[in-house]
Amino acid sequence: MRSAWRRFAILGLACTALFLVAGCGGSSSNESNTTTEAASGTPQVGVDDLTADFSAMAKLKPLASQGKGMIGVLLPDTTTSTRYVQYDAPNLKKAFETAGLSSDQFKIDNAHGSTSTMQQQAEADITAGASVLLVDPLDPGSGAAIESKAESQGVKVIDYDRLVTGGPKDRYYVSFNNVEVGKLIGQGMGDCIDAWKVSKPNLLVMSGDPKDNNAKLFAQGYNSVLDPKFSDGTYVKVGAPPGTWDPPTAATTFEQQFTAHPNINAVVTPNDDNANAVIAVLQKDKIPANKFPTTGQDAAPTGLQNILKGYQCGTVYKLPYAEPQAAAALALYLRAGKTPPSTLVNATTRDDELNADIKSVYTKPVWVTKDNMADTVIKDNVIPLKQICGGKMAQVCKDAGIG
Repeated sequence: MRSAWRRFAILGLACTALFLVAGCGGSSSNESNTTTEAASGTPQVGVDDLTADFSAMAKLKPLASQGKGMIGVLLPDTTTSTRYVQYDAPNLKKAFETAGLSSDQFKIDNAHGSTSTMQQQAEADITAGASVLLVDPLDPGSGAAIESKAESQGVKVIDYDRLVTGGPKDRYYVSFNNVEVGKLIGQGMGDCIDAWKVSKPNLLVMSGDPKDNNAKLFAQGYNSVLDPKFSDGTYVKVGAPPGTWDPPTAATTFEQQFTAHPNINAVVTPNDDNANAVIAVLQKDKIPANKFPTTGQDAAPTGLQNILKGYQCGTVYKLPYAEPQAAAALALYLRAGKTPPSTLVNATTRDDELNADIKSVYTKPVWVTKDNMADTVIKDNVIPLKQICGGKMAQVCKDAGIG
């Protein structure tokens, strides 16, 4: 009897121990899956973890060791924005390397403005065994063609920065909330008009290339802020010429508009490079600082300098280390055959051509002015200080408390 009781007690203790781990007797499939996922050690990284020190990427080394195939990155050009050379390419490289990928496990190409070159680069990546492609297209049509071919050969695809309208339904998209980016531009213009005491604001509203879906979203954002001002007569909308991402074209367009409408005293410019082109015209025409608001995005060195000199109100700082890390993290999950966490894939974006919502990763933009530059761009050290404050800018920076 004593021996039987002892065996019963041991069995009961064993059952209790098993219950604590997985339940004594049966277990639901949901409980089992949750336990397996937790036990698998799949790292969980979210958008808020993507800091300037790239520490989150080091947590993804297990994914890098589990994944198969190469990650190919296709960037569009070097002229519409300095960001692709200055930020995207080096930060993508750093993100992949910090996560543990070797140089033969990822490849970053730039098409230098040629759709045929990007097509050739994509085909070369697929032939070389790519399992994931990040595509930042020159236009949606060529991007969709690349993605469709990649998907047909079992390659996962990610839209990087620009939505590839008409691409595969099950792709992902990594960017910023570009409507919010546009709203920051519109709000920044309004704040600047007040701060610079621009009386009777007569605005020229410029935009990016209409073939670029991001340009449409930026415009949607700043128009939502400015249109009520136009409607109630607070501001006058002088015009909205055809958009472009080409700075020389932007300069010519502005000069023509300014000649035809000399009452223009503020310009919505959608990025720093176009703003710099407009500002060159203003300076040629001897327009003084802090009198004629312009706007921008990308936190390019020229944009930051123009802000400090009083020719640009502000720039949308899109945390250039965050978007590349987000894209690299997502690519690593897909390469390893893992479902990315909801802390990373935190939104959806409507593809009107497909009438479908695309799973998306949105990182957070910040409006940078002279007042908060030291606590944002300068603090993050994403641009060497000498690129902003070198030479003739040294005193300007000192006066602004930078350097």
